Amino acid sequence: MAKSGLASRLYRGEADLNIVGRRKLWFTVAAVLALIAVFSFAVRGFSLGIEFAGGTSLQVPASVGTLDEAERSVNDVLRTKGGGAEVATAQKVGGTSGDSYEMRTSELTPTQSNEVKTEIAQKFGLKFEQVGANQVSASFGGQVTERALLGLIIFLAVVSIYLILRFEWRMAVAAISSLFMNLILTAGIYSLVGFEVTPSTIIGFLTILGFALYDVVVVFDKVQENTRGITANNNLTYGEAANLALNQSLMRSLNTSVVALLPVGGLLFIGAGLLGAGTLKDLGLVLFVGMAVAFMTSILLATPLLVLLKNQDPRISAHHKRVLARRGAIARGELAPKGAPRAAEAGEEAVDPEAAALAGAAPKVGARPAVKRPTGARGGRPSGGGGNRPGGAKRR
Repeated sequence: MAKSGLASRLYRGEADLNIVGRRKLWFTVAAVLALIAVFSFAVRGFSLGIEFAGGTSLQVPASVGTLDEAERSVNDVLRTKGGGAEVATAQKVGGTSGDSYEMRTSELTPTQSNEVKTEIAQKFGLKFEQVGANQVSASFGGQVTERALLGLIIFLAVVSIYLILRFEWRMAVAAISSLFMNLILTAGIYSLVGFEVTPSTIIGFLTILGFALYDVVVVFDKVQENTRGITANNNLTYGEAANLALNQSLMRSLNTSVVALLPVGGLLFIGAGLLGAGTLKDLGLVLFVGMAVAFMTSILLATPLLVLLKNQDPRISAHHKRVLARRGAIARGELAPKGAPRAAEAGEEAVDPEAAALAGAAPKVGARPAVKRPTGARGGRPSGGGGNRPGGAKRR
């Protein structure tokens, strides 16, 4: 029979990808990417929209032509009447009086603003009142950022409480760390590429946190299921059981991410790209980038970090040593694997008692330890029959 492909093995949870075992590699890559992002924050900064940097918003009716034609004409006017300013962003917006083009530029003085409006009206054959010009203060962006940070703090506090109650504090720490890394990497992409940061971008940042948390909880739920009673099983370490959970839930996480990215991609490429809805571009872009990064961090960072924290637990650490000791004893021939004939029956040398005690048996996960049942009146029936009545008297 031909060997199954990777896709079919992923669906069955049998891909056997060693994700947790390579956690040092993932941590190193994440640390390097985080350093690059922080360096970009310090050197390049962010391309802030006029809501954050302040500026002037110009509006003209969409009847003047295409968006590109209107942008070129406004740029020509700004070079002569606007002190060399240029259009930073242009988008088509709807309103009660019909569609219009909104073009944002650096802040103009009141005199420059009136001269630009007059020149634009003459260029397009419009009335002076048909051309709009609004000053946007940078304080508006500051208020949006302040409320977004407050919402982020409340969100993280509620999420931490939920994860501690639903799982444990180590899983909460791993999940929150993954969320922070998701924010840093997404913001780093924005800084490096030069995507404009608007209030819609801030809202998108808060939205991707919910998606990233959902992905992490799905994986952690499977990890908890696989590791329940793990210390009673001397065949698997905690890291191996967690890695198995990752393989079993990997395809589900991938499908969830793809299904979530498809409508967001439609919002970004069709709504913003083809239809020219600029307000959708700011929201769709951060969602698309953030969701893609969230899938990677939930798989490559959250669970490996959880295993690193769990291995600090004395119980899990002792269990890890027992599993390794048992495997070492089996490899040296000092201990027969489960189901193999005993050494005396197979004509081999007796197993070293100390190694056998250290390695231990290999009961199933959650199985009760095997204990000899005591004999006697309460532990079982005497061999003479008759239950617990002396002399085996017959019942009446």
